[in-house]
Amino acid sequence: MPLELRPYQDQCIQDLYGYFQKHDGNPVAVIPTGGGKSLIMAEWCKLVFREDFRARILVVTHVRELVAQNHAELLSMWPDAPAGIYSAGLNKRQLHARLLFASIQSIYKRAYQIQQCDMVLVDEAHLIPSRSDGMYRQFLDDLKQINPHLKIIGFTATPFRLDSGMLHRGDNALFDAIAHETNVRDLIDQGYLSRPVSYFESWQIDTAGVGTRAGDFIASQLEVPALAPHAIDNIVSRTIASGHDRKGWLVFGCTVAHCHALAAEFRARGVSVAAVFGDTPGPERQRIIEDYKARRIRCLVSMGVLTTGFNAKHVDLIVLARPTKSTGLYIQMVGRGTRLFPGKENCLVLDFGGNISRHGPFDDPCLPDDRKKAASPGDPLVKYCPECEAAVAISTVVCPECGFEFPPVERKVFTAPEAAPIMSAPPEWLDVDSVSFALHEKPGKPISLKVSYRTGMVTHNEWVCLAHEGYARTKAETWWLRHAGAPVPKSAVEAMMRQSQIRPPDQIRVKKSGKFTEVIGHRHLRQAA
Repeated sequence: MPLELRPYQDQCIQDLYGYFQKHDGNPVAVIPTGGGKSLIMAEWCKLVFREDFRARILVVTHVRELVAQNHAELLSMWPDAPAGIYSAGLNKRQLHARLLFASIQSIYKRAYQIQQCDMVLVDEAHLIPSRSDGMYRQFLDDLKQINPHLKIIGFTATPFRLDSGMLHRGDNALFDAIAHETNVRDLIDQGYLSRPVSYFESWQIDTAGVGTRAGDFIASQLEVPALAPHAIDNIVSRTIASGHDRKGWLVFGCTVAHCHALAAEFRARGVSVAAVFGDTPGPERQRIIEDYKARRIRCLVSMGVLTTGFNAKHVDLIVLARPTKSTGLYIQMVGRGTRLFPGKENCLVLDFGGNISRHGPFDDPCLPDDRKKAASPGDPLVKYCPECEAAVAISTVVCPECGFEFPPVERKVFTAPEAAPIMSAPPEWLDVDSVSFALHEKPGKPISLKVSYRTGMVTHNEWVCLAHEGYARTKAETWWLRHAGAPVPKSAVEAMMRQSQIRPPDQIRVKKSGKFTEVIGHRHLRQAA
């Protein structure tokens, strides 16, 4: 039975097609962990080959597990695909397959043996270094020497690097634009992903005096406070107490020595546990992961691996036993617990590294580019429910976990650095009293349609960029089709002339974005006249 794409997966395919119809650049598609990137890539490859059976596509990533996973996903929906694998770790070197799944470590010196290549899909594209002398850059530059018209698509859940910000910005950026982005909050609200939850952790690994190298804490210095006996005891005790009714525990440690110490303490307390590292021999690593997925092992401890390419759907307890300054790593670690599994209500996140406070909510983190713009990074992000200790946004009135009603409080009354929510507060629906339209001009940019929604005493603005290109135009088309129907205007001026066709929403949903608000949802409650 053929696999059916979810609406957002189908939209991603459409957005990529729309991008290439108007641009010659290299786009990025952002899909949250657990959102089915493998299926999207498989469908994209199938459609490309349907249009041109002579095409040659490479799907490249950094770990053999992802190579095998992406290849298997393709064959599940297209058994006769002309697909092969080139990966030393998988002991397969089918170099001349027209649709080749490869690990970058195995193939980066083989461009001139591959010769023809029309398109490269890079899974986990955020791992491509910004420097120009890495394996990815060498390989892609060689392919471009052979075919200057080579197209590159990046797929990732985190479209940014710690050192250089967004993947499509900067002088040395490989990618040119984000063609599609699916929001993780939407997938959680729609039931496609499991919701992370977090509670107050009074004890944290002490990072005072720990230096920074390559944008993150220096591991050897972090190891000292992390290995202290009271640190090991606190982490293990809290995990066991919180995880008694949890199916799969996944613990991320600071260093190999720290992971071994944690594993030894778990084992001493009767917990079935194993540790996995980058240098764990392949057969042993595969055996451990298979035992974990089969739930013969309850707890898996890791450092440096299992943040990408690891798919164990039953994980419902994530332990962040390592502080990190990398927003991407934080998201990838928490993302290991968002997949659905029978009987899994949510995923509990125990943060002993101050990561939630440092990076913000999982679904609305402070991205590297945003840090430079932050006006007051010390402002509190959350408060904790006195009844159940759930972490909630500072503006929450009623606790979503137990129903406790918070009394009115002054701002900035809670400043504990570890206090932060793992998820942002769900935006409320606001009744729209009136809607107005205007042309908005910005120097050097096409004119856009400014839509102003009056909700009580507050006005929220939205810009519909009908004359723009790429993702902005795609979003504008979606907006117009939902509120007015076909055909879609080609410009804001045309839209103003046809504003009588627009059916205003009865409610909107907004979220705070810096000093302003962003409209993120619309509702039509009444039937169209």
